[in-house]
Amino acid sequence: MSGKHRRAARERLRRMRERARQREEGRETESSKQAVRGTESVASGSNHENKKRNAAGIAGQKASAIRRENSVDTVSDPPRHPVFDPDRVDRQHKIDALERDAFDLSRLTNPADHTAGDIERIRREIEELRREFYTHLGAWQRLQLARHVQRPLTDDYIRMLFENFTEIHGDRAFADDPALIAGMAWFHGKPVMIVGSQKGRDTKQRLVRNFGQAKPEGYRKAMRAMSLAAKFGRPILVFIDTPGAYPGVDAEERGQAEAIAHNLREMSRLPVPIIVTITGEGGSGGALAVAVGDRILMLENSIYSVISPEGCASILWRDAGKAEIAAEALKITATDLLEIKLIDEIVPEPEGGAHLDYEAAGRLLDPVLTRVLDELSALSPQQLLNQRYEKFRRMGQFFA
Repeated sequence: MSGKHRRAARERLRRMRERARQREEGRETESSKQAVRGTESVASGSNHENKKRNAAGIAGQKASAIRRENSVDTVSDPPRHPVFDPDRVDRQHKIDALERDAFDLSRLTNPADHTAGDIERIRREIEELRREFYTHLGAWQRLQLARHVQRPLTDDYIRMLFENFTEIHGDRAFADDPALIAGMAWFHGKPVMIVGSQKGRDTKQRLVRNFGQAKPEGYRKAMRAMSLAAKFGRPILVFIDTPGAYPGVDAEERGQAEAIAHNLREMSRLPVPIIVTITGEGGSGGALAVAVGDRILMLENSIYSVISPEGCASILWRDAGKAEIAAEALKITATDLLEIKLIDEIVPEPEGGAHLDYEAAGRLLDPVLTRVLDELSALSPQQLLNQRYEKFRRMGQFFA
């Protein structure tokens, strides 16, 4: 780091300390401003070691201030708005800025210096702040994470969790649909069938994959693969990340609704374990068409809904801008759906979301899939069918 940048980083950290001290003491009077100016003069006249200690104190005090804000927001204060809280967005920016400043500070400090311990403590505090922040996200914020362009896709989970994947193409009637992946693989020494949505990563891939929106041939391909799995007694693992079935004219001409309905009926009859994992968006009938499973898992920041919040807001209020309110009312988060027993288990994600650490996301999902697969494999085909039937018959009973 150049001398100019080093001086700028120190000055920025010094100002952070002043602001944190103001928040902590709750003073907004002129005397507080004079005290801050006095602190500036002391800090500017100190030597290099004092400056590093002051910088560490700045970051630590700012972390404490943000923690108090989190505590007030999540415990004491009633929600100011049912969905959107601009203070929450501002707090996320503060945490990000604090991480950058802590990184700059670590570059200024010798690892053998006595201030290195203070910097490590500050880093732990920042990690705790981020953990607290993501624990209390609202429905709209989790929706944004579920839609994150860098979120792991089905092919990423196949690479991380399975071996010897062999893809199946085509529905034997019209064409192959790249929006849905299907194929055979090995999972911890056991043969399984995989079916999953595939959105694509960049614009070119997303166009090829139709943004993960399957057409009738996609659902028929999935059903062909699942029927093949039933024939050879292979468990079926389904990964869902789709905004919904493709609503285009060509899809309707080829029987979109019939293909979805056919899947719903036939999946309920398959005599093999079916484990469904919603990894991102679980949108409408496009998700449900491959989600009739013995166990339905959801990643912590995924969503599962009968309609997108934008679509709901457009219907109810003729205003897609009210999607944030609709997201809260729809109960689309994993916590809400587990509470009303529409899903069976929530799979934790790495801190900050699965898009930040693919390998960690795979490591968290792997033992859950292993345990659930072992539980279901111990049941007879008739027991699987009976439990699956009862599971979906019980859904929605609380509305009666």
